[in-house]
Amino acid sequence: MKKNVKRIVCILFIFTLSVYAVFLTYLHFFASGGRTLSGEWTANLDLTNQAAVTALGWLQDIEGVSVSLEDMEPYMQDLTVQVDLTFEQTARAQGTFQSYVLPESYDACNQAAYEAFAMAFQDILAERLRMAGYVGSTDREAVEALVTKTFGMSTVSYLMTCAPTLLPSLEELQAQYDGSGAYSVEDGVLSRQFEVGGPAGTVTEKYIRKDTSLILIKQPGFDGEGLFLDNYPVIYTLK
Repeated sequence: MKKNVKRIVCILFIFTLSVYAVFLTYLHFFASGGRTLSGEWTANLDLTNQAAVTALGWLQDIEGVSVSLEDMEPYMQDLTVQVDLTFEQTARAQGTFQSYVLPESYDACNQAAYEAFAMAFQDILAERLRMAGYVGSTDREAVEALVTKTFGMSTVSYLMTCAPTLLPSLEELQAQYDGSGAYSVEDGVLSRQFEVGGPAGTVTEKYIRKDTSLILIKQPGFDGEGLFLDNYPVIYTLK
């Protein structure tokens, strides 16, 4: 009799733990910040460091002027590209999604990157002119006029034409982030799987949810070759 009671108590205890675990997962993903995942989420890919490093490499080739990554920080700031992600929950722990890079956000980021690059270039050019004994004005307007007269185009246009590309192309970003597929939630972790361009093929990304944010914790297929490994975590927030 006592053995049967202990067995029943043990079974009830295990059952209670299982229900509690499921309930916590439910709260973690569906009760925190919204009852479902359905809706629009957005992330801002931070390309600031990539643009700064690329610009720095080109500027360092200018003889007679030393420049460091720290020198670039006042110029290159908040260079982000928006990625939108839409979830449609079809069952308690699964559904479909669609994600895409906003072309207008990319265009704005690219323009901002080259405008920042142009300011750094103008300041370095002004320093070189002073070192060479130039006695005319070396403020940015004067330097811009010299660049336009010398190259027949603005500083931004000159850098876009002759300097290295600061950002990955829109097509590269779309190949990595555009896609649709299915997602599932298990043990508090959301997994979404979709086809991407390039050698990676099918990618499975894993996220955890914190309030109204989804934080990317794993992106197989891009390790060692990914564009944004140094900028993780990628965080999607609910609109």
